Amino acid sequence: MELWQLSATQIAAQIRTQEISAVEVVRSCLSRIEDVNPELNALVEVRPEEALADARRADEAVAAGEALGPLHGVPVSTKINTGQESRLLSHGLSAMADAKAAGDDACISALRSAGAVFLGRSNAPAFSLRWFSTNDPHGRTLNPWSRNHTPGGSSGGAASSVAAGMTPIAQGNDIGGSIRYPAACCGLVGIRPTVGVISNWSAPGQVELEGPLSFQAWTTHGPLARTVADARTALYAMASPDLRDPFGTPTQYRAASPAGPVRVGVVRDVGMAKPHASVNEALDTAARWLSEAAYEVEELELELLADAARLWSLLLLEDLRPLLPQTNALGDEALRTAMTRYYEVAAELWGEQPDITAYIQGWARRATLITKLQELLGSDRILLTPVSAEPPFEQDADILDPTRARSLVAAQWPMTAVPVLGFPAVTVPTGTADGLPTGVQLIGGRFAEDIILNAAQAIEDRAPHLTPVQL
Repeated sequence: MELWQLSATQIAAQIRTQEISAVEVVRSCLSRIEDVNPELNALVEVRPEEALADARRADEAVAAGEALGPLHGVPVSTKINTGQESRLLSHGLSAMADAKAAGDDACISALRSAGAVFLGRSNAPAFSLRWFSTNDPHGRTLNPWSRNHTPGGSSGGAASSVAAGMTPIAQGNDIGGSIRYPAACCGLVGIRPTVGVISNWSAPGQVELEGPLSFQAWTTHGPLARTVADARTALYAMASPDLRDPFGTPTQYRAASPAGPVRVGVVRDVGMAKPHASVNEALDTAARWLSEAAYEVEELELELLADAARLWSLLLLEDLRPLLPQTNALGDEALRTAMTRYYEVAAELWGEQPDITAYIQGWARRATLITKLQELLGSDRILLTPVSAEPPFEQDADILDPTRARSLVAAQWPMTAVPVLGFPAVTVPTGTADGLPTGVQLIGGRFAEDIILNAAQAIEDRAPHLTPVQL
């Protein structure tokens, strides 16, 4: 087995015992990047000499007997919308194609403290506002499973790079599925933690647009990985209690595991989009595996998830409306078309331009939904949902026409409902259908990351291992 094929936990353990060196691992991953990145275009900035220098320092720390972090020597990619000192910070915009970050954002600092070796910057759409990963300055990222289907977005470069074996872990962020959806499209594990677990603090000078309320309250960073164990390790390495973040938590809080069996509510359809046959099959498979693992599985109807998904189209898009002149001026034609389509969909739900009363009531309704869902879940129940009502979308499906955009947004209700509510969710693979990965989403109560990761592990233990993809 090549070193680039190892999991992050295997790499960290073998570096710690000096069975392998960080330099050897980084060289193996750099070789893999040279082999497959020209086709996939997942990483848009790679600095081999700097990565090798960091790896040499990691090996010196091992030899000196220094305290080592959980990701010591593990190669990681980071996203072009997240500040990493002196590295590309383009946000997928031609006007910022050569912009460099002045410092590390909090989640990057946490990864650095955990011992990660940064190999490259992953691609994303302009302003990270699409479920597809293409932009004018860096081009299109392809899915290693199919060049005709999206690798997901906005963390599509992250997902493509991990699925193809360039790095075992990637950092991403999520306000509408941008971690969970790309992970699922590429056959990976992706976790969006409870808002506040990982700090959203940005180094001075990083933020070009003042973040509106929905961005502050809903966005969170998180990892994409090939295994649940790697995702768990990376998640808690990234967890960074930080009161500079308006929604940050003061401690690395984890929910206690319930004393009895965990109940699983299967939510297939909330009335927004009929699930595709392969989506239903993935749910059936995951439900059966969880039953085998002693989970108590039952079917649920849960309209509040539809309410939350509809609120996403109201609150996020109304927060973005004042910024449209700037996003239209700086973004590419694909983004402008996609945003037009999103507003057309929102108008069917909320009217052409909702007034301030509808906006205020929307935020009030959100609070009610959060309370109701936490009461339902308690400490011993999680939800099993689709990732999307459809398999991975065809490339640029969101900009084809209003009808297709409407069906696409409706299909993404599992991706949009979760950020509105701020609960943790993980997507985990279940297999393949028609040559594309299939998977499911698990949603837990607030700060119940370990509980949903345990369920994801039970699914992974019974599922075929899909990645790294052999191109």
